[in-house]
Amino acid sequence: MKKRQVVIKQRSRNSNTSSSWTTTSSSATSNIRYVECQKNHAANIGGYAVDGCREFMAAGVEGTDDSLRCAACGCHRNFHRKEVNTEVV
Repeated sequence: MKKRQVVIKQRSRNSNTSSSWTTTSSSATSNIRYVECQKNHAANIGGYAVDGCREFMAAGVEGTDDSLRCAACGCHRNFHRKEVNTEVV
């Protein structure tokens, strides 16, 4: 899970001053999931066939080369569709 600080500057008109700036800060949390595999296994013969893998499962622990390979289908993580859910807190 990745947290990110978001700072928003808004310009507001005050009767006392010609212009002033107010700063609002909030944090956003992103949750990333890798779902179905989209690798075309029949591309070399001009066809289209996917293996039916529904969700990426890392073959190894985080930080190793095996963490980027799917345990179910053996494909690299980039072949799986990426879903990003962002929640602003």
